[in-house]
Formats: sequence, C-alpha cells, structure tokens
Amino acid sequence: MDADKKLISDEKMDLIIGNILRVAVIISALFVIVGAAIYLWHHGMEMPKYGVFSGIPRGLSNLNEIIADAWHVKSLGIIQLGLLILLFTPVARVAYSVFAFLVQRDYMYVVFTLIVLTVLLLSIMGIVI
Repeated sequence: MDADKKLISDEKMDLIIGNILRVAVIISALFVIVGAAIYLWHHGMEMPKYGVFSGIPRGLSNLNEIIADAWHVKSLGIIQLGLLILLFTPVARVAYSVFAFLVQRDYMYVVFTLIVLTVLLLSIMGIVI
C-alpha cells in the first residue's frame, strides 16, 4: 500500500503504541506504590508469622472484588489493581494495533494481530491452546 494513502503512518502508530506502554506502566507503578505505602502504613510494624502461610486473600482473585477493594482504599486491592493494569498493557497495545491495521487497510496484519490478541486473551484467562 502506498504511504500516501495511509491514514495512520507507521511512525505515528509506533508512537501511539509506545505511549500506551509508557502511560500504562506509569499508572500501574503509581497504583502499586500507593498500595504499598498504605499497606506499610497499616502493617509495617507487624511481626511476620513465618510458621503460617495464608496465601492470597480470597477476594483478590475476582476482578469485581479487586476493584471494590481499591475503591475502598484497601492496600492489597490497590496493589492488585496496579498489577492487573500492567498485565493488560500488552492486550491494549495489540488491540490498538488491530485498529490501526484496519484503518491502514492492511488486512493481512489485521488477521495476524487478531491471532496474537486471541492467544493473549486465552492465556490470561488460563485457557491452554
């Protein structure tokens, strides 16, 4: 395809994909740092119980409960939300790539990118292919 006919140039697409990564990582880091600070504020002086392993709290494996905990300013929910933002950063980048390739009418890359997006989403959901 001619470069003149592209609605989104390759350089602009690269810039947007880079900005998605940069912004998502910064937002994720801020959530984790704020959650860690709140956690240390509340639990920083507690003695660890090395003889007891409690694992991850039950509510932190459900998206709705993670969001509710973060909304209620619970430290572990905020940290978990930051990690989820980091986890979905590649998904957002690939999803944008599908859109950009559609706009460019580069259908071969749309198909390839949809395959990558499908594999990413299936792996996040824990489905083995």
